[in-house]
Amino acid sequence: MTRRLLLSYLSLTLLVLLCLEVPFGYVYARGEMSRFTGNGQQAAVMLAEVLEEKVERRTVSDVPELVAGFAQRTGGHVTVVDSKGKLLTDSRNAVPAGTDLSVEPDIAAALRNRSSSGTRQDPALDEEVFFATVPGASGATVRCVVRASFPLTTVTSKVHDAWLALTAVGLGVLAAVALIALALARWITRPVRALEHATTQLADGTLEDLPATDLGPPELRRLATSFVRTATRLQHLLKAQHAFAAEASHQLKTPLTALRLRLENFEPYLDPRAQPSLDEAVAEVERLSRMVHGLLALARLENAATTPEATDLDSVVADRAAVWSAFAGEHYVDIVVAGPKTGRVRAIPGALDQIIDNLLSNALRVSPPHTTITLATAWANGAPGTVELHVIDQGPGMTEEQRQRAFDRFWRANDADHEGTGLGLPIVQQLARASGGEVTLRAAPGGGLDAVIRLRAADAHLTGPPRRPRSAMRGKQGAVPPVPAERPYAVSDWQQ
Repeated sequence: MTRRLLLSYLSLTLLVLLCLEVPFGYVYARGEMSRFTGNGQQAAVMLAEVLEEKVERRTVSDVPELVAGFAQRTGGHVTVVDSKGKLLTDSRNAVPAGTDLSVEPDIAAALRNRSSSGTRQDPALDEEVFFATVPGASGATVRCVVRASFPLTTVTSKVHDAWLALTAVGLGVLAAVALIALALARWITRPVRALEHATTQLADGTLEDLPATDLGPPELRRLATSFVRTATRLQHLLKAQHAFAAEASHQLKTPLTALRLRLENFEPYLDPRAQPSLDEAVAEVERLSRMVHGLLALARLENAATTPEATDLDSVVADRAAVWSAFAGEHYVDIVVAGPKTGRVRAIPGALDQIIDNLLSNALRVSPPHTTITLATAWANGAPGTVELHVIDQGPGMTEEQRQRAFDRFWRANDADHEGTGLGLPIVQQLARASGGEVTLRAAPGGGLDAVIRLRAADAHLTGPPRRPRSAMRGKQGAVPPVPAERPYAVSDWQQ
């Protein structure tokens, strides 16, 4: 912004200088040329009068001396011819005496008692000159003709000096305006830069340097005051919301757990016909508990300002596959790890574990027995430095409309498992975005769903796969992993 203000000030000043100096220089040049030609023509007329008198008195011998003195004083070139056009004298001796010059247009016109002037190239002076050809006449009788040529170097030098002076003045004015404009622009933009710095800090969640409210123009001072008031209010609200989420996560666990225990204590005293209703009530309490944890996890994740760090994707994938393989084996589902080693990616701490846990939980819930869930890593096509993690199941999949709505909070398909809360995929999306990546859902080849996580590679020099496939890992039957089916509260645990 400082540069743009400076350029605008300089452009306006330059325009004003051009509008003032160019016409002034043009008028000055024309005035100097007019004075130069007027003086030259007047000098030629006066010389012609003197020489006409000499010719009339038959004292032609004095003509060369007079012409030589005139040429020496003016630095010009003088040619004098008689009434018949024969050369009497030439100050530069460029033409022999007696040469007939009556055929030259200006001499011929002067012999007819008409003066002429203009510019031409003079061979004797070897430069462009102003010439004035005037007759030396008494009445209608022409006794001689004088052609006086004056070099234009003198007047052009003065005009050039004037243009140089105008240019120097213009540059000096521009330099002074630049210094003043720079100081003024920095004074104007200093509050804007402070606001930009504060806004960046506020976006990161850690506003430490409040902008000054007593710098810059009055409008920017009022803007800074409004921003400080808004930022302070916003920080207070965010801290209050974060405190509420942290406190509620502890306060809500106890009554929900107590409610579940009280319902289970009814079981020995209930009629067998009421047992299904009791089971449904306990299941709904469990679902409510998971939903509360999911909402608190999303609230904390949205309020947190965590910087992505380098995380080894290969080791995280192998670890989560090993943890989930036993639980998947009980459902007769295999978990396969495939793809090249991709190394480290940028992700907030703990995000990859939670993303994979939620996606595996969803995939396992819809996977029929004797099918496979694939965890595949790959380098993104057309996006150097980007890594893709695919979680592919062989379940019923989703329609295009369902995939578009899958990341809406609390949304579940009509035929979805009633144990779900509709918060697993929103948590995955929030974690991916906080890590600088993105998650998309695609139709898997041959049926099923392909959840794709795109993350930036942490090693800048790696832009493509080293193409070293690793062995697949298949799940085995065993104990249930310590991760719940949906694990929405894992984000809360990570942020604590």
